[in-house]
Parts: sequence; structure tokens; C-alpha cells
Amino acid sequence: MPASARSTEGPALVVVSDRQRRRVLGLVMVLAVLIALWRLGSTGLMDETPPLFAAAGRAMADTGDWLTPRVNGLPRYDKPPLVYWLMGGFNALPGRETWDPLGSWAARLPSALATVAMMLGLSDTLLRWPQPGTSRPGRTAVAAALAFALSPLVLVWTRTAVSDALLCALLGLSLLLQWRRFACPESVRWWPAWVVLGLAVLAKGPVAVVLTGLTLLIFAALRRDPVTPWQRLRPLQGLLITASVSLPWYAAELLVEGQPFWDSFFGYHNLQRFTSVVNDHLQPWWFFGPVMLVAALPFTPLLLVGLAQGLRGRPEPPDSLQQFSSAWLLAVLLLFTTAATKLPSYWLPATPAAALLIALIAARPCWPVRAAWLSTAALALLLAAGFWSSPIWVPLISDPEMPTLAPDLLASGFVLRAAGWFTAAGLIGVLLHRRDALVALLGMQGALVLFHLTALVPIAELADQLRQQPVRQAAARMSESRQEREPLAMVGAMKPSLHFYTGRVILFEGRSDGALVNLADRLSHERRRGWQGHPLGSPQASDTLLLVIDRGTARQEHWRGLNPQLLGSYGIYEVWRLDRSRLDQRAAALMQEGVDADWRDPRPERF
Repeated sequence: MPASARSTEGPALVVVSDRQRRRVLGLVMVLAVLIALWRLGSTGLMDETPPLFAAAGRAMADTGDWLTPRVNGLPRYDKPPLVYWLMGGFNALPGRETWDPLGSWAARLPSALATVAMMLGLSDTLLRWPQPGTSRPGRTAVAAALAFALSPLVLVWTRTAVSDALLCALLGLSLLLQWRRFACPESVRWWPAWVVLGLAVLAKGPVAVVLTGLTLLIFAALRRDPVTPWQRLRPLQGLLITASVSLPWYAAELLVEGQPFWDSFFGYHNLQRFTSVVNDHLQPWWFFGPVMLVAALPFTPLLLVGLAQGLRGRPEPPDSLQQFSSAWLLAVLLLFTTAATKLPSYWLPATPAAALLIALIAARPCWPVRAAWLSTAALALLLAAGFWSSPIWVPLISDPEMPTLAPDLLASGFVLRAAGWFTAAGLIGVLLHRRDALVALLGMQGALVLFHLTALVPIAELADQLRQQPVRQAAARMSESRQEREPLAMVGAMKPSLHFYTGRVILFEGRSDGALVNLADRLSHERRRGWQGHPLGSPQASDTLLLVIDRGTARQEHWRGLNPQLLGSYGIYEVWRLDRSRLDQRAAALMQEGVDADWRDPRPERF
């Protein structure tokens, strides 16, 4: 039965009234808004991937084509459309230029709201079904929500305009609904979990179904009872519901786009990423072990003890959430460990399970938990010591795109502010964990919330000023300087945010001499939706182009001596107006030396 009627700590019953539940959920909502939405639009989009998502979403709103995501005049097949639909919907709201001048509110809201929803889902589950040892389910519910939101991975991806946070929340909510149905089949309907799973498939593809199936299989194996989950969760009927939600878009996209969509989405972005290494993301097989440890900092020791205890025993269904969370975490670990391509963001779907394990184990009165508490406090103090020593290691930071980052970071005092909050968290853990472990956990989490608001967010704003503001300034200069039919290009550091902020097709090329040859040939022959190249001398051609180039690339021999008109310098970037005839002459000379244009060769990650 729901937690409003029972608890499992000894013979006593803990009743969570509807009024208490609303109060706790209200508190979680306030914390979620602070963590996820505070100054969400104060920075621009961070290159390289987020501007591609944002541009695709905005293009849907601007063109009315809600079927195929497109970026820079090309289809973008790498992800299903749900995140683009949400971004496009926010972009379609009135007055976009006023309330979202940097475009980051509309682009990041799907990720931020997904985190808010996941926090509420975790809290509500623990309020309705308190687990053994949770004599104060309200505190446990808040602690679980914060354990999730304060994961270093979640803090980053909550404010990143990609689909990972959306997948994490939809998959997490679906799995929580699966467990609720298993725990209380007489009062929880079986089909909503499969509807939400269909939305997860629309967020990032079939990996959501694979993770769900693997979680349920591991859970059944731990319980040595495959029959009960099968009967209560109805997977065959459920998968039909999931398919009815998700497959219509896939069918329509395949019908309209044909083989290119099949080869790119299913062949490259799903099958090839799992079976082979793409984009040089080669990592050892044990890669996700350290990622798991880092993603739970500083509460990693509590996670490990919670996971170990969750794998033991066979609790009754209403008390099996810790065991279910262990199966959930193991499913993510096993699936992505076997994948050839490995990225830290792949661990994100495991973070809600890790949060449950941390919150459920924190108040257990046994020696492994006491040892974990001391280790947790020690980790917080160790991290504080690292921040206090920032005058030693910050000057070692060297980023050619942010040459003044180190001195600016030291002068800001943000790192020392972070040190203070981690010191407070460690001391709270040391002083309070023997008196009331849940109060100690919440106290540490409160210090980390303040670290996020007063140190981490300002550091991100500083990085934006140094790294992304010059790109936005270059985009503004190009927009105000562009002549009729004049093409736009960027060479060297390829920043998709230039396309996003100009709202025009940008021809991107790298640093090599082949990049120069490619650019000259593309200006004459390439065609994209909304743009077409023309040979120099044709009536439709412009005699010049606007080019953004970083200073390192500009010093290379094949870019020197072209006599461009310098329109502006912004950070490491320069905006040139370049005579196309000089570019063609240089390209012809390079081709005589054996450099060929290869831009027509297939490039799965091209934009």
C-alpha cells in the first residue's frame, strides 16, 4: 500500500499526509528551481554540440518543418526529435528576442525542466513508499532529490542544451513508475510507465528500451523471481504502447528522408557507436567505474555501501526500492561498459538510481555506513583543500581559446568561495552524522547548493565571457557587415554557435591547406537548403566573402599574403572580408602541389 498508510521501520507506522507531502514537494520544487533555473540564460551556448541542438530547434520554429531537424542547411539525424520539438516550442513563444537574447533559455529549458521533474519524481516516490530505516520520509525525500541534482554530471548537463538530461529524466520516471507498479499493483496502473518510455525513445532512441529491459532482467535475477515482475509490469503489452508512442515519427522520417536517415541514425549514431569507436572517444573497459565514483562526489562512499547492501537479500515488494535502484545502476554500468564508444554523459541515466542509494543508506545505524560517513566528510574536506590550493594549480591552466582564464579566475575569488562551501560541508558531515545522519546529509547538501549558486554558476559566466562572447561579437560583426549574396565562412576553430547567432549558413573548415582548397571549391559548387554556391564571375556570385579565422590559423603559410580587409578582432578571432579571386588563386596553387578538395567525401558529423 502507499506510504501514506505505512512504513517499514519496525512495527511503527509512519503516515505521510497529503498536506505533508505537498509541503515537502513544494520545498523540493523551490530547490529544483534554484539549482536548475537560476541564471539559466545568463550565458550563451557553449560550443561545440549545444548550438547544433539549439539551431535545429529554432529552425523548426522558424520554418514550420517539425519533422526533420536541420542545422546549417543540412539534415541532423543524430537524435530523435523530442528535444528539438521542445526547444522549438520555447523558441516559438512571443517576444523571443526580448526574454531570450542569447538563445540559451529556450535551448536549455528542456534539460533544466527535466531535472526538476526527476527531482520531484524521486521525492514523491519516497514520500508514498518510505523504505526500511526511513523514519522521517520527508527528509529522505529531499535528500534523494538533492543527491541527484548535486551530482557533478547532473549539474553540468542540467544547463547544457543537449538531449542527455531529457533522456535521464524520462527513463528515470519510467523506471520509477515500473517500480511503483511492482510494489503496489492494486493501486498503480501499469501502462503510464510504458508511455513515458515511448517519450524516452523519442528523446534519444532505442537505448531507452534496452536499459529498461536490462534493469528489469537484473531486478528479477536479484529477486530470483521472474514471474512476478512479468505479471505485474506486462512488458509485451507495454512495448506495444511504447512503440505506438515512438515509432510514428521514425516511420515518417524514414519515408521522407529514406536511406540517408537509416544509415546515419541507426547505422552510425546507434549501431556504430556501440560496436566501434567514433570521434576518437576510445576509453578503457573500466572507464565507467571512475565515472561512477566522480559522479557521486562527495557522497561516493555512501553510494558504494548502498549498492552493496542493495544487491543482498530479497525484500518484500514495497521495500525493494534499494534493490531496484541497484539493478538500475548495474544496467547502465553493464550496457555502456560493453559499448566501444564511451562518454561521461552516458552515465547520466544512472544518477537517479545512485541518488536513491545514497539517501536510503545514509541513516542506517551500522558500521559500514558510519565508515562511509567519515569517508564522505573526508572527501569533502579533501576537495576543499584542493580548492584552497588553487593559487598553486590554477596558473597551470592553459587554454588557447581563453588565454586570460587563469589570472581572471584567481582574481574573481570564485574558487576560494568554492573552498569555503566544501569546508563547511565537510565539517557538517563530521559534527552531525552521529547525532542525526539525515540532518548531516541535508546540511552538507545545503552547503553544496550554495557552492553551485555562488561559485559554480559565476565560474561558468566568467568562462562564457572569455570563450563564447568573442564568437558572438564576431557573429554580430558579420551580420552588420554582410553585403547582398556575400557568403559566410569560418576556418580553424569551428564554432557552430557562429551559425546559431548569425542565423545564416556558415561554411566551416579546419586548419589544413586542404581546408582552404575545400572552401574555395565549396563557394563555387556546394548546395544546401537556404544557400547555394556559385563560381566566381557568375551573375549570382559575390566577389568577396566574410571569414572568421582564429589567429593561430591566420599565421599558417597558406593563409598568409591574401591581403584581407580586417573588419574586427574579438578575442582570438578576426573577421575578414576576403577577395574570392585571391582565395581561388591560392587554392589553384595548392592543388598544383597535390592538395585535393575532399569535402564531397561522406562525413557523419558534418555541419
